[in-house]
Amino acid sequence: MKELKSNLKVLGLGLLGGLIPLSVYTFMGSSSTVDHSDSLMGGSKPDHVYATNFSESALPPEDFVLASESSVNSVVHVTTQVVTTSFHRDPFYEFFYGPGAGGREFKQYGSGSGSGVIVSEDGYIVTNNHVIDNASEIQVILNDNRKYDAKIVGTDPSTDIAVIKIEESGLTPLPLGNSDNIHIGEWVLAVGNPFNLTSTVTAGIVSAKARNINLFASRSGNDIVPIESFIQTDAAVNPGNSGGALVNTNGELVGINTAIASQTGSYSGYSFAVPVNLVKKVMSDLIDFGIVQRGYLGVQISDITQELVDEKDLPNHEGVFVAAVVDDGGADRAGIKEGDVILKIGSKEIKSVASLQEEVGKRRPGDKVTVTVRNSKGSVSVKDIVLRNRDGETKLVSKEEVKKNVALGATFRDLTSKEKEELNITYGVKIKSLNAGKLKSLGLKEGMVITKVNNESITSVEQLTGKLNDKSNKGVLLEILTESGRKEYVGFGL
Repeated sequence: MKELKSNLKVLGLGLLGGLIPLSVYTFMGSSSTVDHSDSLMGGSKPDHVYATNFSESALPPEDFVLASESSVNSVVHVTTQVVTTSFHRDPFYEFFYGPGAGGREFKQYGSGSGSGVIVSEDGYIVTNNHVIDNASEIQVILNDNRKYDAKIVGTDPSTDIAVIKIEESGLTPLPLGNSDNIHIGEWVLAVGNPFNLTSTVTAGIVSAKARNINLFASRSGNDIVPIESFIQTDAAVNPGNSGGALVNTNGELVGINTAIASQTGSYSGYSFAVPVNLVKKVMSDLIDFGIVQRGYLGVQISDITQELVDEKDLPNHEGVFVAAVVDDGGADRAGIKEGDVILKIGSKEIKSVASLQEEVGKRRPGDKVTVTVRNSKGSVSVKDIVLRNRDGETKLVSKEEVKKNVALGATFRDLTSKEKEELNITYGVKIKSLNAGKLKSLGLKEGMVITKVNNESITSVEQLTGKLNDKSNKGVLLEILTESGRKEYVGFGL
């Protein structure tokens, strides 16, 4: 009996010994604010060390369930079919039966997939341009497995954004957030369809903002001015996530996932998204006009490096350096000179070329912006600049004008007298630019000249676009001159 009492006494002391530290841990853990930097190893606190308070509100949420549940039904799976067509002539048949007769079509088939984000109840969807580029067919699969054919509303290779549309109503659009308000270190979710795994959600933090990775560098010079000001995140993004949503913890869209930094083609640390504030503007333009109404300051700029500071004797690394000014452009008319430094656009501080491009990219021709500038003598002033389009105009291009110059994803221009003389022709229209659409999928290139449609000579851009946009035409045969002057024929259905 004594032995039993002795054992119980030992057990009671053991339990009491365990409860004391447990009660201390629980008491300390209940505090909502803890000064982690007040005590240092060694027991002393130097004067230059400041306490940092971490509150519960600054900690990551227990889970991302609400944000995930509100996002997955607004993110869709986009699949594409790519058909590349080439036309081989038969000179023997053409001799007897006319141009294009007896030729043979050769087709190569491919497919692709990505993601998209529903932005309206009536079926408008934002995705990446590279997801639907060269596609001859586009299908959209909703989270509940409903499947629809989609058409291209418009594309913008400069930002890699495209808008497509399905014929449906009552859809669930994803609320648009404010990408200017996100912070480095903030939690975000990537929602998409990597490797055809539908409705996949991954989490990470914002690693950087206004990041330029020269993703679109190869596209510059072909009537395209790349705009790169990505949100960088470490949320896992893989092939198939392109065009999907970057979402904050409130379930709001803050970016469109576009690229990954990888040497293998799969996720290896960082991914990049187009900020939603830039997406909003591009999306609205494509829906309202069919093209992006892009405004320009009229300057060539560069980031301020230590080498530039030393060379130009600049006082600091703030802003971006004006390397050149376009004659009679908005900046030139406002009095900005080569050698000036742009410090702010409106009230926003400019720290890089990417951040300036993003700010200007949110605006249209005709918009007035206030620009804070420091000249080469160190004097700071504020100037008002009216943005202009590439042709130096301030007016917006109407839908009617777009229809006159755009068809099947291509823009055109009339041939000059010199070009007609060099090609030894008296008619024809030149392909100015090619975006995602029928003509690009058929293998046509910028610089080619369309001389005939269904054996009828083409003498103006409006005549050509009228025929290509005419839905009553079931089949079209194009006579084309390549840049080398070789004549080819391309046939297709509308």
